Amino acid sequence: MYRMRRWVVRHSNVFEMIYRRFEPLLVKLDPVWRRLGHERVEAPVKVVEKAVKGALFDCQMCGQCILSSTGMSCPMNCPKSLRNGPCGGVRANGHCEVKPDMMCVWVDAWEGSRRMKHGDRIDAVQLPVDYRLTGTSAWLREVRQQNGSSSSTDNSETTK
Repeated sequence: MYRMRRWVVRHSNVFEMIYRRFEPLLVKLDPVWRRLGHERVEAPVKVVEKAVKGALFDCQMCGQCILSSTGMSCPMNCPKSLRNGPCGGVRANGHCEVKPDMMCVWVDAWEGSRRMKHGDRIDAVQLPVDYRLTGTSAWLREVRQQNGSSSSTDNSETTK
């Protein structure tokens, strides 16, 4: 997983482009999601989302994905779950203080963001993780937010 995660960051511009094409498709399908019921499609969409994002980004399914704001590096892979930048313990070689054999997630995030068209999104301050959303689909949450509908568990702003 670690190698794939680092490879994706090195190619973050490609994954940004893919997502920019994928997101409008998800949003266009909102009438289908609504007709079927967001609650009913949550489980199958979540399975697909977890498989895709898990394989590519080592996604932890926090339900509040911010990959497009963090150079395609998932901050939930940080041992401290930091969502707004590195801790003070990043080693001189860019590795994590908790897991010395792992590159700091935020060093990767910065490098990935420099390759992205919208890489300046890394500067935006992220809301804290709402752990009640763990294990839910960030894709469906984004669709509901873009279309102005939300459920009782949608009380955080998310980006891709």
